[in-house]
Formats: sequence, structure tokens, C-alpha cells
Amino acid sequence: MPKNRVQETIFTIMMVFVMVYAMIIYNITIERGSLTNDTFLIAFHELIFMEPIAFILDTFIVGGLAKMFTFRMFNPREDKQIFIVLSISVFSVMFMCPLMSLAATIIIKQAFHFDAQFIATWIYTTIKNFPMAFFWQLCFAGPVVRFLFGLIFRDDKKKA
Repeated sequence: MPKNRVQETIFTIMMVFVMVYAMIIYNITIERGSLTNDTFLIAFHELIFMEPIAFILDTFIVGGLAKMFTFRMFNPREDKQIFIVLSISVFSVMFMCPLMSLAATIIIKQAFHFDAQFIATWIYTTIKNFPMAFFWQLCFAGPVVRFLFGLIFRDDKKKA
């Protein structure tokens, strides 16, 4: 886990990339009805603007909320680290999914044209994305990013 602000920023960049890229691929696949090789390239076009949005939301809003709610339930000195990690992940998805679905609804689905279906489109997008975001975070993105982050900063653990 990150030990300082620089590590926190690097961890967030890594996690945001893995989560946002996967969710864009998922949404393009759902929209097209199939996953093709070009989906992976097309996803990079949306990643250019969705990744900074996710980074800003996570850094300035969601990360703090997820930790606040987690540390209301768990004490890092008494509870197992896995419970804290899982709780932060769950709360992150709970807050990020509706916010990123809102961003996608505004930018991609509605193209900045707010009509009578805006709220319905946002809710539908959130409902569609939540199961994928939840399981992707808990079963793949979270473990992989934490593993890679641990490899990058393992020297810091030896010095401590």
C-alpha cells in the first residue's frame, strides 16, 4: 500500500488506468454487441479524456470518502489488512461507478445535450457498469495493481 503522497499518486494512476481502460472496453463491447481486436484501440480514444476525469475524482473526492467510510468500520491497528483493502475497494467502486457513469453519460452518451432521458440514461449506465466494475476491481484490477505496485516499491519495504 502507498506510504506517501508520491506513492499514492502513482498507485492512483495505475489503478485508474486499469479500471477505466477495462470499463471503456466493456462499454464499447456492450454497445457493439461483440468484442473485436479494434475495440482495444478504439478504447484509447475515450481513455484520453476519461482517465483524467477518473484521476481527479479519485484523488480529490472518492479516495478520501472510501478511506473515511472504511476507517469508521475498521481499525488499521486491530483489524486484518485484507478487510481494509477490500473495504476501500468496495467503497471506491460504490462512489466511482455512479460518478464515472455520469461523466460518460454527459460526454459520450448525451454529447453535452441534456434531454428528458438524461437521468434515465445515467441510472441505466450505472446499473449496467456496476457489476463489471465491482468484480473487475475485486478480482483483477485491485490484486494486479497492488502486486505491480509492490514490485515497484519493494525496496522501500526493505529499508523500513
